Amino acid sequence: MKLRNLLAALASVALAPAAAAETLNMSSWVPPTHYVQTKVLEPWMADVAKATEGRVTIKILPKPVGSPPQHWELARKGVADITWGNFTYEPDRFKSVWFAEMPFVGSDAEASSLALWDTYQKYLAKNAAYEGVVMLGVGTLGGGVFNHGSKPIADIADLKNQKIRMGGPIQKRLLEDLGAIPVAAPGPKAYEMLEGGVIDASLHPLESVVNFRVDEKLKFHTKIPGGLYDATFFIIINQAKWNKLSQADRDAIMKVSGPVLTKRWGAQFNTENKAAEAKLRNDKHTFSEPSKALMDRITTVRNAMLKDWMAEGASFGLSNPKEVVDFFEKQYKSHAKQ
Repeated sequence: MKLRNLLAALASVALAPAAAAETLNMSSWVPPTHYVQTKVLEPWMADVAKATEGRVTIKILPKPVGSPPQHWELARKGVADITWGNFTYEPDRFKSVWFAEMPFVGSDAEASSLALWDTYQKYLAKNAAYEGVVMLGVGTLGGGVFNHGSKPIADIADLKNQKIRMGGPIQKRLLEDLGAIPVAAPGPKAYEMLEGGVIDASLHPLESVVNFRVDEKLKFHTKIPGGLYDATFFIIINQAKWNKLSQADRDAIMKVSGPVLTKRWGAQFNTENKAAEAKLRNDKHTFSEPSKALMDRITTVRNAMLKDWMAEGASFGLSNPKEVVDFFEKQYKSHAKQ
């Protein structure tokens, strides 16, 4: 009798269906040939499939299910399982992360991305603004640059009354306080705005000058040591979808996500910025050094922005904003040395 029961039990195990594979849908808003998709997201997706032994796969949808600024909400509400996007697209909601977009946060995208991940985990993960999703990775650009269509930008006077495309409140205030005229528009709109004479210049990291194909319009570049500004990005999954995955699969996914995915993002942006600069210099573009007066003015503007941001910390859930900034800067220096 015992043998019969044992055989029956073994048979039931053998005939039990294998755990169903889970396919997670991702909404991505860049062209499928863009390096964020081909060199950051797709290799990470392959890592997820391998780490979970095929139990979890990620599929990028044929087209985005909303505009770029909607991608946080698309994941939070579960319209898409996974999304990525720019915190700057909802600046008021994510004011707690503004410190990582100000001047001089660092020109090493890998180090600043990892510093942002560390800071998020320590100070922001429990902030109400980030509820409803699980953070899989973060990233930065590695420092924005002045890019002009017809003249060098080296001194404060060179910026006076210049119409400059920008994105987000940090860049807007920076340009205003430097005497320029900020014009808000997405980066991909820069070409037609330059073509139509709507703007004189545009703020971009060097990789975007090349990847947005505005290098034939923007021939003059001024790199600011430590970066003129930065932008911050997220890669997130819907919390409820995450909770439905087994603990083993969640652990496996995080082994190839978090700081690993963040490092991949930053390293790729470093590679793209380096390649773009080499191309632009090879194409005989003009690179100018900022004057001491311009650097001093940018420093003054940064200090004023930080002071104002810190004073409002309680309104966006930070009781210790200076500690947050100090920690981020310490982590950046640590990662930049490695």
